[in-house]
Amino acid sequence: MTGILYLILGSLCGKELAEIFVGQKKTGKNNRIWLVLPGAFGVGMLAFGWVTYLIAWAASAAGADKPLIYGNLLTMAAGAVFLLGIYIQRYRKNKRIFTDKGLVEDKQLFWKELIFFSVLFVFLTWIMFYVFYIKDGILYSGFTVFGDYAPHTAMMRSFSLQNNFPTQYPHFGGQDVKYHFMFQFLVGNLEFLGLRLDIAYNAASILALLGFLMLLYSIARHVVGSGKAGVLTVLFFFFRSALTFFQFLWEHLRAGDLLQVLQENTSFIGYTTNEDWGLWNFNVYLNQRHLAFGLLIVALAVWMYLDWVEQGCRHKEKGLVWFRNRLFSKEAWKCRYVENALAAGLLIGMTSFWNGAAVIGGLLILMGFAVCSDGKLDYLITAVTAVVFSVLQTRLFMKGSSVEAAFQWGFIAEDKSAAGVLWYLIQMSGIFFVGALILFFFYKKRLQRAVLVSCLFPLVFAFSFSLTPDITVNHKYIMISYAFLAMFWAGAVCLLFRKKWQGRILAAVLTVCLTITGIYDFVIIVRDNGPGHRVTVNTNSSLTDWLAQNLDSRDLILTPEYSISEVTMAGVMMYLGWPYYAWSAGYDTYGRAENAKEIYTSRDPERVKSLVQQERITYILFEEGMTFEEETCIETTIKSVYRLAYQSEDGRIRIYET
Repeated sequence: MTGILYLILGSLCGKELAEIFVGQKKTGKNNRIWLVLPGAFGVGMLAFGWVTYLIAWAASAAGADKPLIYGNLLTMAAGAVFLLGIYIQRYRKNKRIFTDKGLVEDKQLFWKELIFFSVLFVFLTWIMFYVFYIKDGILYSGFTVFGDYAPHTAMMRSFSLQNNFPTQYPHFGGQDVKYHFMFQFLVGNLEFLGLRLDIAYNAASILALLGFLMLLYSIARHVVGSGKAGVLTVLFFFFRSALTFFQFLWEHLRAGDLLQVLQENTSFIGYTTNEDWGLWNFNVYLNQRHLAFGLLIVALAVWMYLDWVEQGCRHKEKGLVWFRNRLFSKEAWKCRYVENALAAGLLIGMTSFWNGAAVIGGLLILMGFAVCSDGKLDYLITAVTAVVFSVLQTRLFMKGSSVEAAFQWGFIAEDKSAAGVLWYLIQMSGIFFVGALILFFFYKKRLQRAVLVSCLFPLVFAFSFSLTPDITVNHKYIMISYAFLAMFWAGAVCLLFRKKWQGRILAAVLTVCLTITGIYDFVIIVRDNGPGHRVTVNTNSSLTDWLAQNLDSRDLILTPEYSISEVTMAGVMMYLGWPYYAWSAGYDTYGRAENAKEIYTSRDPERVKSLVQQERITYILFEEGMTFEEETCIETTIKSVYRLAYQSEDGRIRIYET
């Protein structure tokens, strides 16, 4: 399969580039293989993805009908030449092609880690395919995830089946793209190269999340100093902390129906705003799969900059003298490794259109690192480089500003007072975030305290600022803080478990409190994405085929407000798909909704023709018995003006060409 070759070749090239970020850092005997593997995939796909995209865009501008052919051919050829040059040079130098040393320092530990990551790989493979798979041409998408997959699969198909250059947002076609789309481009390109859509999407998602968890384990092992804490960090990552389950338990104990509800419930439990959406549990990583890829890249930069933090924390001064010297001394500011700082900035900046939230969250963590580090100018170089590359991409893809920053205190807590926000934090995360203040005093090493405080920065940002029309999307910053802070709770539990029986009991209680809500959430994920709880779409539909063959990215089709359907799976540009997707991405959906409603309900042919021409709509889809914005639609006006171009076999769907 050409798609598999693309992944392998890209990862091999990425391995050579990732050494900048992985380095030679050791904690006792550290098995660098768990850094090199995710670094290879992350950096490789980032580089290959951008090169493929830019070449394909240039080919499309030159008139190529299938620009991805040229993008892939030239990218893989360049990658092969790059590797060949490195391997020849290496062989001439020491008669060896692969000269990696120190990948496995502790062989006994390596086998334990291999078993752990193998089990993790099997688990991720199972759950990814459980919620999204194709069988006999039918796409099955679970109830808790299909809503997010609708815009993502539409974007993927806009590359694999269409020619989406310059890129538009399929659920709001005809304009620029305001949503990070490069992970979807990667998946669409893999499907173009021969991988079935579900295999392409799941393979990229599994490797991204597994890679991030390998890095998170390594960071935890280095900062907290325990391999067991690294394993427990991954456990806490999957199963969230909250008061929710305890409230749920008490409520139904009093009602006397606890056992029945536990057995029958298929909805996420929650007592805070939108918690029942699954905002805080593992479902986020199932429906927002590009977040894991962004975090993988961020984790590489975090790992690299741990050297800087350690150097700053090694100084012998105490208290305020140490802090003052970290801010005002020459040693604290002078550059240490300019090349690495530039590389980190480039890496983070290039991730902006893979996942923008991860980029912002990562820069916030590094900002915290900078306070306690030597080499602050390196951090400034990284930040400026990342921002410059982000702005360049924004100018390339968007018209106008990409964000509308505003101070907005309290996130989505109903009570915006300090006490209200604090209570909201306790409700939605239990002891996790509030208890981090206690952990600060629990850990004595400066490095641990510095990293702990830095990991709180995305959380503070989420409760203070809004960058999009829907502040709910700030939950990703909170999830980023949660993922990295999990290592400190894991370390605390491991330390308590080494104590006498009282410590072990406390460790067990802590573990239950930190995971029980997340465990029940996972039960709901399994239930609500199982048989009878899946949305189905026929990927072999004649409607999908007709749209893919007859429409291109210059066409704009007016449809009902579809979420995921045979239309979206064709990758066509819709005038207005499901409005929430486009609205939350920053598009003005209200004007188009009014225009669409008027076109569908008007009895005035001239008014319909005027609006269609004004909005540059080239096709109108009418579905039998449809309504738009709760108003009954009228086909006779459209039929009297435009030619029927397509009718489904059952006669239920008709498409008119304008």
